[in-house]
Amino acid sequence: MKEAGGLATRKIRLIMSLRRAGITDTRVLGALERIPREAFVPKPFVDQAYEDRTLPIGEGQTISQPQVVALMTQALEIKSSHKVLEIGTGSGYQAAVLSRLARRIYSIERHKLLLAEAEQRFKDLRLTNIHCRYGDGSLGWPEQTDFDRIMVTAAAATLPEALLKQLKDGGILVAPIGSERGDQLLMRYRRHGDEWSEETLGEVRFVPLLPGAVEAQSGRGAATSATDGSAGAGPRRRTLA
Repeated sequence: MKEAGGLATRKIRLIMSLRRAGITDTRVLGALERIPREAFVPKPFVDQAYEDRTLPIGEGQTISQPQVVALMTQALEIKSSHKVLEIGTGSGYQAAVLSRLARRIYSIERHKLLLAEAEQRFKDLRLTNIHCRYGDGSLGWPEQTDFDRIMVTAAAATLPEALLKQLKDGGILVAPIGSERGDQLLMRYRRHGDEWSEETLGEVRFVPLLPGAVEAQSGRGAATSATDGSAGAGPRRRTLA
C-alpha cells in the first residue's frame, strides 16, 4: 500500500510537470493519468515509473520518457472517432495512452517477445480496442490503410512513403526523422491530397526504424529515446511521389 501511494504521488507530480512543459491538452493529460506506466516497465524499475526518463524494456529497446509520449500524443490532435496506426509497439505504453483517446489503435512491433509482453498487458488492463501485428513497421498496415493518424516511435533517415500513402487525406503523422548517430527532429506531417505539409516540433533521440522482424535478441539492454521539447520551425509543403 505504501508503494502504491508513493507511485500515485509521483504520478501527480509528473502530470503537473508535463503541464508546465507545455502539455495543455486535457484529454492527453487525462489519458496519461488513467494508464499505469508502472505496468509497462520491468519490475526492477517500477519505482522509477513516474520519473521523466526512458527505461529499458529489453531487446535493446526502451519505454519513452513521459514528456515524449505526451508531446507526440498531443501533436496528433486525436479525436474519439479516429483510427490510429502506431509503428513500434515496444512496451505497449504509448498504444495504451492512444487507446484512451481514439476509437481503434493498430500497432506493429518487429520484436516478437516485446509484442507478446505488450499484448498481455493490454489484456490485463482490458484495453480491447488495440489490434497488434508482428512484422516490419516500415511497411505499415496496408490491409487497413486510410488511417486518421499515424505515430512512428523509431527514427528513419527519411519517412517511408508507404506510411504517408496509408494516411487519410487531412490526416496527421508524427515521427522522428534523422540518423541513429546524427541529429534527429520530431516532425509533424499533414496530408493534403497528394501533398503534405511538414513542421518541426523539436529535437529528439530515438532508436532507429529498422526493416524486417526479430524473433529474439541475446541481450536485453537499453536504448535511448529522449527529447528537449524545444519549439520547431513552421510548416513546409511537399508532394507525394
